[in-house]
Amino acid sequence: MATIRNIVLVHGGFVDGSGWQGVYDHLTADGYRVAVVQNPTLTLAGDVAATHQVLDALDGPAVLVGHSYGGVVITEAGTHANVAALAYIAAFAPDEGESVSSLIADPPPGAPVPPILPPQDGFLFLDRDRFAASFAADVPENVAAFMADSQVPWGVDALGGTVSEPAWQTKPSWYLVATDDRMIPPPAQRAMSERAKATVTETPGSHAVYVSRPAVVAAAIAQATRGVNGQA
Repeated sequence: MATIRNIVLVHGGFVDGSGWQGVYDHLTADGYRVAVVQNPTLTLAGDVAATHQVLDALDGPAVLVGHSYGGVVITEAGTHANVAALAYIAAFAPDEGESVSSLIADPPPGAPVPPILPPQDGFLFLDRDRFAASFAADVPENVAAFMADSQVPWGVDALGGTVSEPAWQTKPSWYLVATDDRMIPPPAQRAMSERAKATVTETPGSHAVYVSRPAVVAAAIAQATRGVNGQA
């Protein structure tokens, strides 16, 4: 297999691809070619199509990276021929027939419940006043406030989108657990990563660990590229 130098980043719900900038800066400084998918988060099929469009344009294999709901997208989109490996960043890693809706339907007792407001015209938002504590507790206050006020409407249809063929069943995967996550409980992250037989690392960090700790996240992604390339 050719040496992996391409990395494709897929964001999750309530946010857009600009949150990846810190990770992008670290990876490009290390010589990687990085593309950021601006997936609309309206439907899973639409987000997979947006991801495939980026993958189609690559000149070789890539590590496909997803944060949060982006993990569902890469699980479905990752069967693409240009995907050499998957990297999950505090992300959902569903199995066949699963969706975000099914994975969050029965939270364990005592687990934090994300402050998702009732749907408005088929779209979801997080409670602005509780956004920072739940999503971005370790992000600078002004940045977390901006994230809360610039939320991207997350389509209910995207939450319900089910995976047909999980890419982690046939592609190697890596997983970074954020141990202070209050959106996807760390035990759930560990269970999904174990099921996917992922190579796991853990770091202190909120759900927005890709914003608060970009160097750590970039290092985890680079670990995946080295793993595929047969390097330590």
